[in-house]
Amino acid sequence: MKYIDIHGHINFATYDTDRDEVIKRTLEAGVAMVTVGTQYDTSVSALELAKRSESMFAVIGVHPIHTSKSHHDVQELGEGNKEFTSKGEVVDLEKYLILANNPKTVAIGECGLDYYHLDDESKDKQETAFLSMINLANEVNKPLMLHIRNGSGKSAYNDAYQILRQHAKVKGDLHFFAGSIEEARPFLDLGYSFSFTGVITFARNYDEMIRYIPLDRIMSETDCPYVSPIPYRGKRNEPANVIEVVKTIAKIKGENEEVVREQIINNANDFFKVSL
Repeated sequence: MKYIDIHGHINFATYDTDRDEVIKRTLEAGVAMVTVGTQYDTSVSALELAKRSESMFAVIGVHPIHTSKSHHDVQELGEGNKEFTSKGEVVDLEKYLILANNPKTVAIGECGLDYYHLDDESKDKQETAFLSMINLANEVNKPLMLHIRNGSGKSAYNDAYQILRQHAKVKGDLHFFAGSIEEARPFLDLGYSFSFTGVITFARNYDEMIRYIPLDRIMSETDCPYVSPIPYRGKRNEPANVIEVVKTIAKIKGENEEVVREQIINNANDFFKVSL
């Protein structure tokens, strides 16, 4: 594989009609993919998809948003019953441990803190689930796929750092990193990685961060079906589009594209303990 999308959601309902075609396009483009769960059912489906190819892997865990009932995301949950929302999942570690021990599971997550819509009750639930995921990652010695989002006038990055510094015995990747350099620095000191999506192809406020973070700490992702890169804006995203992300990282850093592509593959091999 020449490229890797370390964070995508082809397990989501939006791919139900053409999932096989999306996977075929991705693998034919030389792109390995990591499918990420957001709650128990999508973690199960992520792992089932990972078993299809030696170039496909899974991340299993609970997204902080899914610790409380939330809005209906059609792309994730499907059209179905419009009243259906996130379940407000309480982590069952025994069930997740079975998934986590599978060799096709390469990380635990996406887990963390999301402060975009926040109240005291949801904050407590998020922290409880986050600690459960950290403990699970420690037990199986697999890294963390982190979802951290500021909001409500608070820095989720600073709070997550304090929790991770005290409890995590494994490394993590800050998926779709959108914090400041000041928020990034402590995670760099912990040895963590940062991954970027197609948003960097059209939003220039990520350029300074990408220049700041060393290339050996950067990985590429799509977060598909969301945030399609240029030239696919307005269309559903898919893992093969990660190639545009890698091109843009190279352009922003002023590096040779082949050097960046190879380094990102090496970073992923090291982080996930795989061989691409």
